[in-house]
Amino acid sequence: MSYELIGITVLWLFLYGYLIVASVDFGAGFFAYYAKLTKKDHLINQLISRYLSPVWEVTNVFFVFFFVGLIGFFPDMAYYFGQALLIPGSIAIVLLAIRGSFYAFENYGSKNNHFYMFLYGATGLLIPASLSTALTISEGGYIEETANGVQLLFGELLTSPYSWSVVFLAIVSVLYISSMFLTYYADRAGDEPALEIVRKYALFWSSPTIIASLTTFIALSQQNMDHFQRAIELWWVFGISVGFFMIAVFLVYTGKYYGWAFIAVMMQFFVAFFGYGASHLPYLLKPYVTLTSGVTNEAMAVALIIVFIAGLLLLIPSLILLMRMFLFDADYVKGKK
Repeated sequence: MSYELIGITVLWLFLYGYLIVASVDFGAGFFAYYAKLTKKDHLINQLISRYLSPVWEVTNVFFVFFFVGLIGFFPDMAYYFGQALLIPGSIAIVLLAIRGSFYAFENYGSKNNHFYMFLYGATGLLIPASLSTALTISEGGYIEETANGVQLLFGELLTSPYSWSVVFLAIVSVLYISSMFLTYYADRAGDEPALEIVRKYALFWSSPTIIASLTTFIALSQQNMDHFQRAIELWWVFGISVGFFMIAVFLVYTGKYYGWAFIAVMMQFFVAFFGYGASHLPYLLKPYVTLTSGVTNEAMAVALIIVFIAGLLLLIPSLILLMRMFLFDADYVKGKK
């Protein structure tokens, strides 16, 4: 395996980690606000708060690792994405700042403020929608290189069916992943009222998730036929993903083995995410950057691979320790400490 392929695989692992951890966080924000609107916040918001309190500060570690590594491995990406994503990226940063402010106000300021809860819920949907712009642009046809630099074609982006299908998929996937995790978490806490609510959320958002996936796949054929053809060749990978989806939904529907159901959800997105990444190659940003043309020199690439693998080996045990100390501690989960 070439060093550039090892590099992009390690980076993709970081991005997958962010996909799962951030989705639970973002979705929990939406569900907390929705519960407040429907007068059910007294049933599930304590459960959500117990999850978020020890986790929210480490959520963006995966995100930072990915983008620092992407620029380090593939410097050309900084040139193209740096200019094209100036506005969408700025919006995402502002939304992340607003979300961080919510935690500060919630923990040290006004409790249960309706406006803060609204911002918390809204950013939970708007952040993944804005970040998904990067994956959309990578398919090609949305940026133009001119004498004045790289320009984002807003008209193409805003009128593209593929662009909106990716946004829709990002939002419903966040809600699906989050509700599946909260279902498992409520079951582990023995919180039956909360379990009944979040279990319904999980079953409800499962259908839009699979519909959005199919819609995005169809829209891809109109936006990037080469990528679509390579994805068709990997049909069995996406078939495995659908199989894990069916297992997860079946377990939640039958009301048992919620932990295995969430593991199935993680495997569903792991397989689909790497299938998407593999079918996207050799392009990182069509048609400007490929896996081989945009990579840094070999010495730098090897050094980055070592550093990022070491970071991954440090981050994963740290998360496991965090979960054992807080999330999966019997007394903490049940709100006794």
